[in-house]
Amino acid sequence: MLNQEIERRRTFAIVAHPDAGKTSLTEKFLLFGGQIQVAGAVKSHKIRKTATSDWMDIEKQRGISVTTSVMEFDYRDYKINILDTPGHQDFAEDTYRTLTAVDSVIIVIDAAKGVETQTLKLMEVCRMRKTPVIIFVNKMDREGKDPFDLLDELEEQLLIFVRPLTWPIESGPRFKGVYNIYGDSLNLFQPSKQVVTERVAVDIHSDDLDKHIGKPLAQKLRSDLELIDGVYPAFDVNEYLKGDLAPVFFGSALNNFGVQELLDCFVEIAPSPRAMKAEERVVQPEELKFTGFIFKITANIDPNHRSCIAFCKVCSGKFVRNAPYYHVRSKKTMRFSSPAQFMAQRKQTVDEAWAGDIVGLPDNGTFKIGDTLTEGEELHFKGLPSFSPLMFKYIENADPMKQKQLGKGIDQLMDEGVAQLFVNQFNGRKLIGTVGQLQFEVIQYRLENEYGAKCRWEPVSLYKACWIESDDAEELDSFKKRKYQFMAKDREGRDVFLADSNYVLQMAQNDFKHVKFHFSSEF
Repeated sequence: MLNQEIERRRTFAIVAHPDAGKTSLTEKFLLFGGQIQVAGAVKSHKIRKTATSDWMDIEKQRGISVTTSVMEFDYRDYKINILDTPGHQDFAEDTYRTLTAVDSVIIVIDAAKGVETQTLKLMEVCRMRKTPVIIFVNKMDREGKDPFDLLDELEEQLLIFVRPLTWPIESGPRFKGVYNIYGDSLNLFQPSKQVVTERVAVDIHSDDLDKHIGKPLAQKLRSDLELIDGVYPAFDVNEYLKGDLAPVFFGSALNNFGVQELLDCFVEIAPSPRAMKAEERVVQPEELKFTGFIFKITANIDPNHRSCIAFCKVCSGKFVRNAPYYHVRSKKTMRFSSPAQFMAQRKQTVDEAWAGDIVGLPDNGTFKIGDTLTEGEELHFKGLPSFSPLMFKYIENADPMKQKQLGKGIDQLMDEGVAQLFVNQFNGRKLIGTVGQLQFEVIQYRLENEYGAKCRWEPVSLYKACWIESDDAEELDSFKKRKYQFMAKDREGRDVFLADSNYVLQMAQNDFKHVKFHFSSEF
């Protein structure tokens, strides 16, 4: 039973540069899974009744994804868990952490823009973790680069072998459809966001093809396909599963075109849940005992209740509602009476979940990102980094009557890992560090709209925050004394040195040989 359930699980993330069409693709998957009735609701304010994966107000106003949404649905005999990640680089940390909780990844590329910087960074994380990758080239119904040029660019920039499994017939206004190499059928394009286009089974070498797309295009398609077979090796599933080969699909997510081919092929070839590395040992998904880790915390999924949800990835065994589980960091036993699974914002209570599933656990401050739950074993799952922030501002209370709300809001938002909080030891002021400017706006907006607290930002000129440690207590002590004005504590109470320039940091590293400076909180 356990193995059957694990085999039918597919847990993956959709990642892309902003505006490549990631949320539209997620939405079409949900359409096929029968989870939403009307597509095209992400940008439209008229259609409020649909479920979309961007549910925070700020996301709807700006048309960007700010946090990772978790959605699950059934398709054919498979149970699919999608994690839709923010594409905007200011929220990259959320995406890096999400990639630790998935077994495979779909990368969305804009046909006109090709590979963009954010995509390169995400691909690095996939390469590091050997995560299998499928590439979807989107927006074929607009003018874009030549498909062969795109394939070269993907190989060169993403450093991975590629193999097209569908092939476009023209692009832009002349776009006629895609030929499904994996399934040997022709799909003719009819621009419509609501219906699924017709498929025609054709023999590629017969006159039948000429009837459907005209003789010149038919000839071009035949020669393209010959070229593909000549240049690219035949598709090998094992190479894909090892993370060495990326299958490529073409289509238009907005017009629901080429998406079903991607989904059909994906459920067949994508890996079921894989083994996870803990510090103590490797955990196999088919083990009988439950283990899981928290990779994300979201505050205010329901604005009427000030509650947080901790997202737990089940790594092995079966999670059961109300069963006692051991929280490794706090050494306490906990029971969860209302664990939930999500369809974007709609959530339902679940009685059980299997390896590969993502369960939302109600959290009133007991969890931190990276916490492990087991049936009693001391395990620590690793690989959930916090990087040194790039931008810093002091956060000040703008409404003295709302001090308590502000405190609670900052605490909950920091638990989410949106940004990092440091307290300056010299003046006791709170300092927020982020990866990008947009995060300050999101924090301010959410404090006001979700907690009723107003904050004010004050600029501070800092170069880097580094976590410091040393085996030489005396040297560490004299470093802290000398740098008293620039010392802070993070939320775990660890020492952080706030260097105001690269020069100051280098001097400190030279003067204090026995003090170690870390630029990520994983050490």
